[in-house]
Amino acid sequence: MRNTKNRLTLYIIYGMILGIIIGYLAYLFLPKVYLPTFTSSANLLTTIFLRLVQMVIAPLVFCTLIVGIAKLGDIKAVGRVGGKAMLWFISASIISLFIGLIMVHLTHPGSGIALNSVNANDAKDILSNTQNFSSANFINHLVPKSVVEAMASNEILQIVVFAVFLGVALASMGERATAAVKALDTFSHAILIMVNYVMYFAPFGVLGSIAATMAVNGPTIFLFYGKYLFWFLITIIILWSVMILVGLIILKKRLLPLLKAILQPMIVAFSTTSSEAVFPVLTEELEKYGCNNKIVAFVLPLGYSFNLDGSMIYMTFASMAIAQAYGVHLDIGTQITMLFVLMLTSKGIAGVPRASLVVVAASCAMFNIPPEGIALILPIDHFCDMLRTMTNVVGNALSTASVSKWEGALDLQQKQITI
Repeated sequence: MRNTKNRLTLYIIYGMILGIIIGYLAYLFLPKVYLPTFTSSANLLTTIFLRLVQMVIAPLVFCTLIVGIAKLGDIKAVGRVGGKAMLWFISASIISLFIGLIMVHLTHPGSGIALNSVNANDAKDILSNTQNFSSANFINHLVPKSVVEAMASNEILQIVVFAVFLGVALASMGERATAAVKALDTFSHAILIMVNYVMYFAPFGVLGSIAATMAVNGPTIFLFYGKYLFWFLITIIILWSVMILVGLIILKKRLLPLLKAILQPMIVAFSTTSSEAVFPVLTEELEKYGCNNKIVAFVLPLGYSFNLDGSMIYMTFASMAIAQAYGVHLDIGTQITMLFVLMLTSKGIAGVPRASLVVVAASCAMFNIPPEGIALILPIDHFCDMLRTMTNVVGNALSTASVSKWEGALDLQQKQITI
Protein backbone atom coordinates (compact mmCIF):
# COMPACT_ATOMS: atom_id res chain seq x y z
CA MET A 1 0.00 0.00 0.00
CA ARG A 2 2.78 2.40 0.99
CA ASN A 3 4.83 1.63 -2.16
CA THR A 4 1.77 2.25 -4.32
CA LYS A 5 1.25 5.60 -2.62
CA ASN A 6 4.88 6.60 -3.12
CA ARG A 7 4.73 5.64 -6.80
CA LEU A 8 1.56 7.65 -7.32
CA THR A 9 3.13 10.70 -5.64
CA LEU A 10 6.12 10.34 -7.98
CA TYR A 11 3.84 10.06 -11.02
CA ILE A 12 1.99 13.21 -9.95
CA ILE A 13 5.31 15.10 -9.74
CA TYR A 14 6.21 13.75 -13.19
CA GLY A 15 2.83 15.01 -14.41
CA MET A 16 3.59 18.51 -13.07
CA ILE A 17 7.02 18.61 -14.74
CA LEU A 18 5.70 17.28 -18.04
CA GLY A 19 2.81 19.76 -17.91
CA ILE A 20 5.24 22.67 -17.45
CA ILE A 21 7.38 21.48 -20.40
CA ILE A 22 4.43 20.88 -22.76
CA GLY A 23 2.73 24.13 -21.77
CA TYR A 24 5.92 26.15 -22.22
CA LEU A 25 6.58 24.61 -25.66
CA ALA A 26 2.99 25.46 -26.66
CA TYR A 27 3.51 29.01 -25.37
CA LEU A 28 6.68 29.39 -27.46
CA PHE A 29 5.78 27.67 -30.72
CA LEU A 30 2.02 27.17 -31.03
CA PRO A 31 0.26 29.88 -33.09
CA LYS A 32 -2.13 31.90 -30.94
CA VAL A 33 -5.07 30.90 -33.10
CA TYR A 34 -4.64 27.30 -31.92
CA LEU A 35 -4.13 28.12 -28.22
CA PRO A 36 -7.86 27.92 -27.28
CA THR A 37 -8.03 24.42 -28.80
CA PHE A 38 -4.87 23.35 -26.97
CA THR A 39 -6.02 24.68 -23.59
CA SER A 40 -9.48 23.15 -24.01
CA SER A 41 -7.94 19.77 -24.76
CA ALA A 42 -5.48 20.02 -21.85
CA ASN A 43 -8.17 21.18 -19.44
CA LEU A 44 -10.28 18.21 -20.49
CA LEU A 45 -7.87 15.93 -18.60
CA THR A 46 -8.28 18.05 -15.47
CA THR A 47 -12.06 18.15 -15.91
CA ILE A 48 -12.26 14.36 -16.13
CA PHE A 49 -10.18 13.96 -12.97
CA LEU A 50 -12.15 16.56 -11.00
CA ARG A 51 -15.49 15.12 -12.13
CA LEU A 52 -14.36 11.65 -11.04
CA VAL A 53 -13.50 13.07 -7.62
CA GLN A 54 -16.73 15.06 -7.40
CA MET A 55 -18.58 11.82 -8.19
CA VAL A 56 -17.50 10.36 -4.83
CA ILE A 57 -17.37 13.51 -2.68
CA ALA A 58 -21.09 13.81 -1.82
CA PRO A 59 -21.69 10.15 -0.84
CA LEU A 60 -18.41 10.03 1.09
CA VAL A 61 -19.15 13.19 3.13
CA PHE A 62 -22.73 12.03 3.66
CA CYS A 63 -21.80 8.57 4.93
CA THR A 64 -18.66 9.37 6.93
CA LEU A 65 -20.18 12.33 8.75
CA ILE A 66 -23.33 10.42 9.73
CA VAL A 67 -21.29 7.41 10.88
CA GLY A 68 -18.84 9.64 12.76
CA ILE A 69 -21.59 11.40 14.70
CA ALA A 70 -23.60 8.22 15.33
CA LYS A 71 -20.52 6.41 16.66
CA LEU A 72 -19.70 9.27 19.04
CA GLY A 73 -22.64 7.87 20.94
CA ASP A 74 -24.43 10.85 22.45
CA ILE A 75 -25.27 14.46 21.73
CA LYS A 76 -22.99 15.64 24.54
CA ALA A 77 -19.98 14.06 22.80
CA VAL A 78 -21.02 15.60 19.47
CA GLY A 79 -21.24 19.02 21.11
CA ARG A 80 -17.87 18.61 22.83
CA VAL A 81 -16.00 17.54 19.69
CA GLY A 82 -17.84 20.09 17.53
CA GLY A 83 -17.05 22.85 20.03
CA LYS A 84 -13.33 22.03 20.00
CA ALA A 85 -13.33 21.92 16.20
CA MET A 86 -15.13 25.28 15.89
CA LEU A 87 -12.74 26.84 18.43
CA TRP A 88 -9.85 25.81 16.14
CA PHE A 89 -11.64 26.99 12.99
CA ILE A 90 -12.53 30.44 14.33
CA SER A 91 -9.09 31.01 15.90
CA ALA A 92 -7.31 29.92 12.71
CA SER A 93 -9.54 32.16 10.56
CA ILE A 94 -8.87 35.23 12.69
CA ILE A 95 -5.10 34.58 12.78
CA SER A 96 -5.01 34.04 8.99
CA LEU A 97 -6.93 37.26 8.30
CA PHE A 98 -4.71 39.35 10.56
CA ILE A 99 -1.48 37.90 9.14
CA GLY A 100 -2.72 38.81 5.66
CA LEU A 101 -3.60 42.34 6.80
CA ILE A 102 -0.25 42.93 8.51
CA MET A 103 1.76 41.58 5.57
CA VAL A 104 -0.11 43.64 2.97
CA HIS A 105 0.70 46.78 4.98
CA LEU A 106 4.36 45.84 5.31
CA THR A 107 4.92 44.81 1.68
CA HIS A 108 2.49 47.01 -0.36
CA PRO A 109 1.94 44.42 -3.14
CA GLY A 110 -0.75 46.59 -4.77
CA SER A 111 1.76 49.28 -5.61
CA GLY A 112 3.44 46.88 -8.05
CA ILE A 113 0.35 46.16 -10.14
CA ALA A 114 0.06 48.14 -13.37
CA LEU A 115 -3.45 49.60 -13.83
CA ASN A 116 -2.94 50.18 -17.55
CA SER A 117 -2.51 46.44 -18.15
CA VAL A 118 -5.95 45.54 -16.86
CA ASN A 119 -8.69 44.13 -19.03
CA ALA A 120 -11.88 44.64 -17.03
CA ASN A 121 -13.74 42.20 -19.31
CA ASP A 122 -11.72 39.38 -17.75
CA ALA A 123 -13.53 39.96 -14.46
CA LYS A 124 -17.10 39.89 -15.84
CA ASP A 125 -17.82 36.26 -14.96
CA ILE A 126 -16.66 36.71 -11.39
CA LEU A 127 -18.47 40.02 -10.93
CA SER A 128 -21.68 38.42 -12.15
CA ASN A 129 -21.44 35.91 -9.30
CA THR A 130 -21.34 38.73 -6.73
CA GLN A 131 -24.78 40.03 -7.66
CA ASN A 132 -26.49 37.26 -5.71
CA PHE A 133 -23.83 37.19 -2.99
CA SER A 134 -25.85 38.12 0.12
CA SER A 135 -26.99 36.80 3.47
CA ALA A 136 -30.01 35.24 1.72
CA ASN A 137 -27.72 33.46 -0.72
CA PHE A 138 -25.62 32.23 2.21
CA ILE A 139 -28.74 30.66 3.74
CA ASN A 140 -29.49 29.02 0.40
CA HIS A 141 -26.00 27.49 0.46
CA LEU A 142 -26.43 26.45 4.10
CA VAL A 143 -29.94 24.98 4.50
CA PRO A 144 -31.01 22.28 2.04
CA LYS A 145 -34.58 22.06 0.80
CA SER A 146 -33.79 18.60 -0.56
CA VAL A 147 -30.84 16.41 0.34
CA VAL A 148 -31.13 14.74 -3.07
CA GLU A 149 -30.76 18.12 -4.78
CA ALA A 150 -27.83 19.00 -2.49
CA MET A 151 -26.03 15.77 -3.39
CA ALA A 152 -26.78 16.18 -7.09
CA SER A 153 -25.23 19.67 -7.11
CA ASN A 154 -22.41 18.80 -4.65
CA GLU A 155 -23.50 21.47 -2.13
CA ILE A 156 -21.14 20.24 0.58
CA LEU A 157 -22.36 22.66 3.27
CA GLN A 158 -25.96 21.54 2.76
CA ILE A 159 -24.93 17.88 2.89
CA VAL A 160 -23.06 18.57 6.14
CA VAL A 161 -26.16 20.18 7.69
CA PHE A 162 -28.41 17.23 6.74
CA ALA A 163 -25.81 14.65 7.82
CA VAL A 164 -25.40 16.32 11.23
CA PHE A 165 -29.16 16.17 11.85
CA LEU A 166 -29.40 12.53 10.72
CA GLY A 167 -26.26 11.52 12.62
CA VAL A 168 -27.57 13.03 15.87
CA ALA A 169 -30.94 11.31 15.30
CA LEU A 170 -29.25 7.92 14.80
CA ALA A 171 -27.06 8.49 17.87
CA SER A 172 -30.17 9.13 19.96
CA MET A 173 -31.71 5.81 18.81
CA GLY A 174 -28.98 3.69 20.41
CA GLU A 175 -28.87 0.02 19.42
CA ARG A 176 -31.87 0.32 17.09
CA ALA A 177 -29.67 2.32 14.67
CA THR A 178 -26.82 -0.25 14.63
CA ALA A 179 -27.82 -1.84 11.32
CA ALA A 180 -28.19 1.52 9.54
CA VAL A 181 -24.85 2.81 10.87
CA LYS A 182 -23.09 -0.43 9.90
CA ALA A 183 -24.52 -0.24 6.35
CA LEU A 184 -23.41 3.38 5.94
CA ASP A 185 -19.96 2.51 7.34
CA THR A 186 -19.58 -0.33 4.82
CA PHE A 187 -20.68 1.95 2.00
CA SER A 188 -18.16 4.65 3.00
CA HIS A 189 -15.34 2.07 2.90
CA ALA A 190 -16.47 1.00 -0.57
CA ILE A 191 -16.30 4.65 -1.66
CA LEU A 192 -12.73 4.85 -0.31
CA ILE A 193 -11.78 1.87 -2.49
CA MET A 194 -13.27 3.77 -5.45
CA VAL A 195 -11.08 6.72 -4.47
CA ASN A 196 -7.97 4.58 -4.91
CA TYR A 197 -9.07 3.84 -8.47
CA VAL A 198 -9.86 7.51 -9.17
CA MET A 199 -6.45 8.66 -7.92
CA TYR A 200 -4.71 6.71 -10.69
CA PHE A 201 -5.95 9.44 -13.04
CA ALA A 202 -4.48 12.24 -10.88
CA PRO A 203 -1.16 12.57 -12.81
CA PHE A 204 -3.09 13.20 -16.04
CA GLY A 205 -5.33 15.79 -14.36
CA VAL A 206 -2.27 17.55 -12.96
CA LEU A 207 -0.54 17.50 -16.36
CA GLY A 208 -3.55 19.06 -18.10
CA SER A 209 -4.04 21.81 -15.52
CA ILE A 210 -0.39 22.92 -15.51
CA ALA A 211 0.02 22.67 -19.31
CA ALA A 212 -3.07 24.81 -20.01
CA THR A 213 -2.03 27.52 -17.56
CA MET A 214 1.58 27.66 -18.78
CA ALA A 215 0.53 27.72 -22.46
CA VAL A 216 -1.63 30.81 -21.96
CA ASN A 217 0.53 32.79 -19.54
CA GLY A 218 4.06 31.55 -20.05
CA PRO A 219 6.84 32.26 -17.56
CA THR A 220 6.57 36.03 -18.12
CA ILE A 221 3.66 36.14 -15.72
CA PHE A 222 6.13 35.48 -12.92
CA LEU A 223 8.21 38.48 -13.97
CA PHE A 224 5.30 40.91 -14.34
CA TYR A 225 3.57 39.86 -11.12
CA GLY A 226 6.73 38.79 -9.35
CA LYS A 227 6.32 41.18 -6.44
CA TYR A 228 2.71 40.23 -5.79
CA LEU A 229 3.37 36.47 -5.99
CA PHE A 230 6.59 36.69 -3.97
CA TRP A 231 5.02 38.56 -1.08
CA PHE A 232 1.99 36.29 -1.04
CA LEU A 233 4.35 33.31 -0.89
CA ILE A 234 6.15 34.89 2.08
CA THR A 235 2.76 35.52 3.73
CA ILE A 236 1.80 31.86 3.23
CA ILE A 237 5.16 30.75 4.69
CA ILE A 238 4.51 32.87 7.80
CA LEU A 239 1.04 31.31 8.18
CA TRP A 240 2.55 27.84 7.76
CA SER A 241 5.13 28.66 10.43
CA VAL A 242 2.37 29.62 12.86
CA MET A 243 0.32 26.50 12.03
CA ILE A 244 3.34 24.21 12.37
CA LEU A 245 4.32 25.84 15.68
CA VAL A 246 0.82 25.27 17.06
CA GLY A 247 0.87 21.74 15.65
CA LEU A 248 4.23 21.11 17.33
CA ILE A 249 2.87 22.31 20.68
CA ILE A 250 -0.18 20.04 20.42
CA LEU A 251 1.11 17.00 18.51
CA LYS A 252 4.78 17.16 19.53
CA LYS A 253 6.68 14.25 17.90
CA ARG A 254 3.62 13.24 15.87
CA LEU A 255 3.74 16.42 13.75
CA LEU A 256 6.41 15.24 11.29
CA PRO A 257 4.65 11.91 10.60
CA LEU A 258 1.44 13.88 9.95
CA LEU A 259 3.14 16.13 7.38
CA LYS A 260 4.65 13.07 5.69
CA ALA A 261 1.26 11.34 5.64
CA ILE A 262 -0.44 14.23 3.85
CA LEU A 263 2.35 14.90 1.34
CA GLN A 264 0.47 13.35 -1.58
CA PRO A 265 -2.81 15.23 -0.88
CA MET A 266 -0.78 18.45 -0.61
CA ILE A 267 0.83 17.89 -4.03
CA VAL A 268 -2.50 17.08 -5.68
CA ALA A 269 -4.14 20.12 -4.08
CA PHE A 270 -1.25 22.35 -5.16
CA SER A 271 -1.29 21.18 -8.76
CA THR A 272 -5.06 20.97 -9.34
CA THR A 273 -6.08 23.96 -7.14
CA SER A 274 -8.94 21.82 -5.84
CA SER A 275 -9.46 20.94 -2.17
CA GLU A 276 -12.28 18.63 -3.22
CA ALA A 277 -9.82 16.57 -5.24
CA VAL A 278 -8.01 15.45 -2.08
CA PHE A 279 -10.87 15.11 0.42
CA PRO A 280 -11.27 11.33 0.00
CA VAL A 281 -7.56 10.51 0.08
CA LEU A 282 -6.99 12.97 2.96
CA THR A 283 -9.67 11.12 4.95
CA GLU A 284 -7.85 7.85 4.36
CA GLU A 285 -4.39 9.22 5.18
CA LEU A 286 -5.54 10.79 8.46
CA GLU A 287 -7.00 7.46 9.57
CA LYS A 288 -3.75 5.69 8.63
CA TYR A 289 -1.84 8.31 10.59
CA GLY A 290 -3.77 7.36 13.70
CA CYS A 291 -6.65 9.82 13.97
CA ASN A 292 -9.82 8.25 15.28
CA ASN A 293 -12.08 7.51 12.32
CA LYS A 294 -15.09 8.97 14.14
CA ILE A 295 -13.25 12.25 14.68
CA VAL A 296 -12.05 12.33 11.06
CA ALA A 297 -15.57 11.65 9.78
CA PHE A 298 -16.96 14.51 11.89
CA VAL A 299 -14.27 17.21 11.87
CA LEU A 300 -12.86 17.01 8.33
CA PRO A 301 -16.15 17.70 6.47
CA LEU A 302 -16.81 20.62 8.82
CA GLY A 303 -13.31 21.93 8.12
CA TYR A 304 -13.99 21.97 4.39
CA SER A 305 -16.75 24.51 5.05
CA PHE A 306 -15.36 26.45 8.01
CA ASN A 307 -11.57 26.05 8.04
CA LEU A 308 -10.11 27.62 4.89
CA ASP A 309 -6.92 29.22 6.21
CA GLY A 310 -5.26 29.72 2.82
CA SER A 311 -8.39 31.25 1.31
CA MET A 312 -8.88 33.54 4.31
CA ILE A 313 -5.35 34.95 4.18
CA TYR A 314 -5.64 35.48 0.42
CA MET A 315 -8.94 37.37 0.72
CA THR A 316 -7.34 39.96 3.01
CA PHE A 317 -4.18 40.14 0.93
CA ALA A 318 -6.02 40.54 -2.38
CA SER A 319 -8.65 43.01 -1.11
CA MET A 320 -6.07 45.35 0.39
CA ALA A 321 -3.74 45.00 -2.64
CA ILE A 322 -6.58 46.18 -4.90
CA ALA A 323 -7.25 49.08 -2.53
CA GLN A 324 -3.55 50.03 -2.69
CA ALA A 325 -3.52 49.83 -6.49
CA TYR A 326 -6.45 52.25 -6.71
CA GLY A 327 -5.18 54.50 -3.92
CA VAL A 328 -8.21 53.80 -1.70
CA HIS A 329 -7.43 54.56 1.94
CA LEU A 330 -9.23 52.61 4.66
CA ASP A 331 -8.86 53.47 8.33
CA ILE A 332 -7.95 50.75 10.83
CA GLY A 333 -11.53 50.37 12.09
CA THR A 334 -12.82 49.83 8.56
CA GLN A 335 -10.07 47.32 7.82
CA ILE A 336 -10.90 45.28 10.93
CA THR A 337 -14.59 45.41 10.01
CA MET A 338 -13.64 44.12 6.55
CA LEU A 339 -11.80 41.20 8.15
CA PHE A 340 -14.87 40.05 10.03
CA VAL A 341 -17.08 40.54 6.98
CA LEU A 342 -14.67 38.33 5.02
CA MET A 343 -14.70 35.71 7.79
CA LEU A 344 -18.51 35.52 7.75
CA THR A 345 -19.12 35.72 4.01
CA SER A 346 -16.47 33.12 3.19
CA LYS A 347 -18.52 30.41 4.91
CA GLY A 348 -21.01 30.32 2.06
CA ILE A 349 -18.60 29.86 -0.83
CA ALA A 350 -18.66 26.08 -1.17
CA GLY A 351 -19.36 25.15 -4.77
CA VAL A 352 -18.91 28.71 -6.12
CA PRO A 353 -16.41 28.87 -9.03
CA ARG A 354 -13.25 30.83 -8.09
CA ALA A 355 -14.87 31.31 -4.72
CA SER A 356 -12.14 33.41 -3.09
CA LEU A 357 -12.27 35.98 -5.90
CA VAL A 358 -16.07 36.15 -5.66
CA VAL A 359 -15.81 36.99 -1.96
CA VAL A 360 -13.04 39.53 -2.63
CA ALA A 361 -15.14 41.27 -5.31
CA ALA A 362 -18.23 41.35 -3.10
CA SER A 363 -16.27 42.74 -0.13
CA CYS A 364 -14.53 45.37 -2.27
CA ALA A 365 -17.90 46.66 -3.48
CA MET A 366 -19.10 46.80 0.14
CA PHE A 367 -16.16 49.02 1.18
CA ASN A 368 -16.06 51.32 -1.87
CA ILE A 369 -13.05 49.62 -3.47
CA PRO A 370 -13.56 49.18 -7.25
CA PRO A 371 -14.67 45.52 -7.53
CA GLU A 372 -13.47 45.35 -11.13
CA GLY A 373 -10.02 45.58 -9.57
CA ILE A 374 -10.02 41.78 -9.36
CA ALA A 375 -9.00 41.93 -13.03
CA LEU A 376 -5.64 43.18 -11.70
CA ILE A 377 -4.91 39.90 -9.97
CA LEU A 378 -6.64 37.46 -12.34
CA PRO A 379 -3.50 36.67 -14.40
CA ILE A 380 -1.62 35.54 -11.29
CA ASP A 381 -4.59 34.07 -9.42
CA HIS A 382 -4.07 30.49 -10.58
CA PHE A 383 -0.62 30.38 -8.98
CA CYS A 384 -1.88 32.00 -5.78
CA ASP A 385 -4.73 29.48 -5.78
CA MET A 386 -2.20 26.65 -5.81
CA LEU A 387 -0.65 28.00 -2.61
CA ARG A 388 -3.91 28.76 -0.80
CA THR A 389 -5.48 25.38 -1.69
CA MET A 390 -2.48 23.46 -0.37
CA THR A 391 -2.62 25.59 2.79
CA ASN A 392 -6.30 24.72 3.27
CA VAL A 393 -5.39 21.02 3.17
CA VAL A 394 -2.62 21.43 5.77
CA GLY A 395 -4.92 23.47 8.04
CA ASN A 396 -7.66 20.84 7.92
CA ALA A 397 -5.22 18.00 8.57
CA LEU A 398 -3.78 19.83 11.60
CA SER A 399 -7.22 20.64 12.99
CA THR A 400 -8.43 17.04 12.68
CA ALA A 401 -5.27 15.62 14.26
CA SER A 402 -5.37 18.19 17.06
CA VAL A 403 -9.01 17.51 17.94
CA SER A 404 -8.21 13.78 17.97
CA LYS A 405 -5.35 14.48 20.39
CA TRP A 406 -7.54 16.66 22.64
CA GLU A 407 -10.13 13.87 22.74
CA GLY A 408 -7.47 11.30 23.65
CA ALA A 409 -8.31 9.54 20.39
CA LEU A 410 -4.98 9.75 18.55
CA ASP A 411 -3.10 6.45 18.33
CA LEU A 412 0.38 6.74 19.80
CA GLN A 413 1.63 4.33 17.16
CA GLN A 414 1.22 5.29 13.52
CA LYS A 415 -0.95 2.63 11.96
CA GLN A 416 -1.77 1.30 8.54
CA ILE A 417 -5.42 0.73 7.61
CA THR A 418 -6.09 -1.60 4.72
CA ILE A 419 -9.50 -1.66 3.19
